Amino acid sequence: MKRFLILPLLFFWSLAAFAAGTQYTLRVDGLACPYCAYGIEKKLKQIEGVEKIDVDLKKGIVIVDVAEGVALTESQMKQLFKDAGFTYRGMEKKPL
Repeated sequence: MKRFLILPLLFFWSLAAFAAGTQYTLRVDGLACPYCAYGIEKKLKQIEGVEKIDVDLKKGIVIVDVAEGVALTESQMKQLFKDAGFTYRGMEKKPL
């Protein structure tokens, strides 16, 4: 009986693992301190579907993981970083 309960759970867990989104690596000029990182994180969290944000101040990189079906656009990011007081330089995307 326990096997019949465990197998469906493993099946659904494996489906969740394959339902991955996209990771964006954003290059930004002007990131200098943790307060800068906080400001960027706050703006990015307002976008529905953003799941994880990592900021590397030394490299000027912001890594954003989004849910499946969510896409970040160049124009959207240019405006977001401009509004936050930073210079957007470009982005790369790859599947998670």
